[in-house]
Amino acid sequence: MTTSTTPTSRPHSIRIAIPVVNGRLHGHFGGAREFALVEVDPDRKAALRTDVLPAPEHQPGAFPRWLREQGVAVVIAGGIGKRALAHFASHGITVRAGAPDAGVEQLVAAYLDGQLTLAPDGCEHHGHHHEHGHGHVSDHHHPNGHP
Repeated sequence: MTTSTTPTSRPHSIRIAIPVVNGRLHGHFGGAREFALVEVDPDRKAALRTDVLPAPEHQPGAFPRWLREQGVAVVIAGGIGKRALAHFASHGITVRAGAPDAGVEQLVAAYLDGQLTLAPDGCEHHGHHHEHGHGHVSDHHHPNGHP
């Protein structure tokens, strides 16, 4: 006996990339050695699948190109430089920067709830400190991020 069924539509999904270290947001994008790639259904506000992949060697423009190849539409970051932002824009990838130190699940939930809406300025994180990895700690209370 055969029954006629209407094809089930796959949920509309997008892929979000988050640079991680020990399952939490890596504070500076360029220093990431791993990325959590999270497939989400924005209509249901649900994560469908998470994969953690090793990052390619860090060279200018490598991460945006590689993430685009992985089908990424959105990047959630803590600190990220202006040049990287330009590379992401050229690949059609949206960046939400200035995200707090949190786990992948919390960051994805915050994004899906509309809480991560800051359009980044490039390493200007609205009043918090972080290690840039090039020998200084930024203090974003001061102009140009330096005391």
